[in-house]
Amino acid sequence: MARVTLELDRQLHLMLLESAKANRVSLEEECCRRLGGRAWRSRYLQALVAELRADDEQRRASSG
Repeated sequence: MARVTLELDRQLHLMLLESAKANRVSLEEECCRRLGGRAWRSRYLQALVAELRADDEQRRASSG
């Protein structure tokens, strides 16, 4: 499994904590759920995932 490190501002971190609590899951599970495409409420997360995917595609293209 790939390891992902996210830098979050305080507001987003608190929102994720509240959502995790409401869904009765861990913070890690909530982040994975959102990054996995099952919850796209945050435009910030959408942009982050798009950027990560673009970086990954560019890295693969330059190494292969």
